[in-house]
Amino acid sequence: MRLRHLSTALLVLLAGVALAAQRPTLTDGVRAFVSVDAEVVALTNARVIDGTGAPARDGQTILIRGDVIAEAGPAASVRIPDGATVIDLAGKSVLPGLVMLHEHLYYPAGPGVYGQFGESFTRLYLAGGVTTMRTGGNMNGFMDMNLRERIAAGQKPGPAIDATAPYVNGRNTFIQMRSMTGPEEARRQVAYWADMGATSFKAYMQISRAELAAVVEEAHARGLKVTGHLCSVTYAEAAAAGIDTLEHGFFAATDFVEGKTPDACPGQGQGQQTIAALDPEGAPFKALVKTLIDAGVSLTSTLTVFETFTPGRPTPPGLDVLAPHLQDAFTQSLARVAKNPDSVYRTLFPKAMALELAFARAGGLLAAGTDPTGGGGVVPGFSNHRQLELLVEAGFTPVEAIMIGTLNGAKAMGLDARVGSIAPGKQADLLVIRGDPSRTIADVRQVETVFRLGTGYDPGKLIDSVKGMVGYW
Repeated sequence: MRLRHLSTALLVLLAGVALAAQRPTLTDGVRAFVSVDAEVVALTNARVIDGTGAPARDGQTILIRGDVIAEAGPAASVRIPDGATVIDLAGKSVLPGLVMLHEHLYYPAGPGVYGQFGESFTRLYLAGGVTTMRTGGNMNGFMDMNLRERIAAGQKPGPAIDATAPYVNGRNTFIQMRSMTGPEEARRQVAYWADMGATSFKAYMQISRAELAAVVEEAHARGLKVTGHLCSVTYAEAAAAGIDTLEHGFFAATDFVEGKTPDACPGQGQGQQTIAALDPEGAPFKALVKTLIDAGVSLTSTLTVFETFTPGRPTPPGLDVLAPHLQDAFTQSLARVAKNPDSVYRTLFPKAMALELAFARAGGLLAAGTDPTGGGGVVPGFSNHRQLELLVEAGFTPVEAIMIGTLNGAKAMGLDARVGSIAPGKQADLLVIRGDPSRTIADVRQVETVFRLGTGYDPGKLIDSVKGMVGYW
């Protein structure tokens, strides 16, 4: 057993190295999306928003050598070597590549069924500036891991992928999920998928406390992290079990449901009603926040998916890339939302924003994701920009929202030594933005170039390659 754990730990280490791999040799199919390909690149006269929450700095130069940032600082202090490709970014901004923790390579394709669209989704994520992502839940098995390897090998365009195993859940009715029957089966499921190459795990709504504890113990023995979209287990119970991250901010918390039965999900509706009525300044909420922070549990904000459930909100961006049948399905879903005058989300959505802000202001680590599920409309890439806009609406400054979508995500994944901010020695994962998102966060939508491991990709070409086809592959 000890030897098996050691060998698995080595595989995990190698998987981590793959996330920080050197620039691969790209196939011709991938090169079709490349706009900048040089060994040394100097981005000059740029406004740098470095991902740390610091104010934007004008007149900066970033020197890229191969796949890393060699130098970054005021233009006068960075010497540009002969032969470098020089790109003048006057009036433009450079951000770290987005590090997003709750993404998927599937999308709602029918009642209770999710279609697998990994080929188109990875292109859209990269086009939107997502250079590192966790799939945060897997409905198919091996696709996420296979795509991770092919992207790392230069055979497909896309972000670095932390490939989450298929959901670990208790007894449930989801047709694309397994129902576990106890802690020992939970351990077997973790062991199997870790051996197959999964690099993280996600617990789901019907899991029991004992099963969750087994998942966490087995995953942590292999150096892997566990997150959860919970219901039957409260946030405080999950923190006690050693979970690393909780998804959806406080939307999924059932800690405040009066008379909740242990290991039983009271239903999302009942939990949401209690969150909608929760006081961010009240002692019960503050006690939970302290419990999470003391246990080192981070939260992932996924405001984008909940916005699609909330009447009166703007239509999500990027719908035109969807296949016509998916556009029609979301239009129908949006109409149903608009006709619901009693929707709890009218109160719940702004309250959840306030709770996430309070968690972060108390010192909690808040990361970001988008969750392209629900009734549809959460389109990869486009929704990642929208998530940052919603964080600003929640009360964060633009540079704080950018930090949540970059460095905080890297910290939650344990990758902040190499991604998530702009600094010499880090991977050259960068976004060139037309405009100044440190002042106007909506400018983050204006992505001109996405550098992944020092290679610049054209987002327009990536989007055009799948436009109107997302829903078929």
